[in-house]
Amino acid sequence: MNTIHIASAIITRPDGRTLLVRKRGATAFMQAGGKIDAGETPAEALARELGEELNLTIAPDAARFVGRFEAPAANEPGHVVIAEIFRLEVADMPLSPAAEIEEIRWIDPKAPGALPLAPLSRDHILPKI
Repeated sequence: MNTIHIASAIITRPDGRTLLVRKRGATAFMQAGGKIDAGETPAEALARELGEELNLTIAPDAARFVGRFEAPAANEPGHVVIAEIFRLEVADMPLSPAAEIEEIRWIDPKAPGALPLAPLSRDHILPKI
């Protein structure tokens, strides 16, 4: 099984809602983040990805590490994601989709509704929020 090593963020607002993103050409919503490049720490990759995907600038030490989780990849059949998950609370600031992000949604993590969710988000992350 091929693996993809990523860093992702549970981004929450003070009202408890959490941010999910949908990449261009994909149907599943997931946490923002992406692949860790060679020579990057997971925290550095997360800061870079959030800047690229949401125009959100954070210091690599701004997010708190939650843990490592593994699940089938949502957008790459036959792959497994190994995700370094961080938590970050943001005030009510405007975030806008950029790069490969087509859509963002703030959801109630206890009641995500009928959104199609990536296995990592559905099975590991949202139940822990």
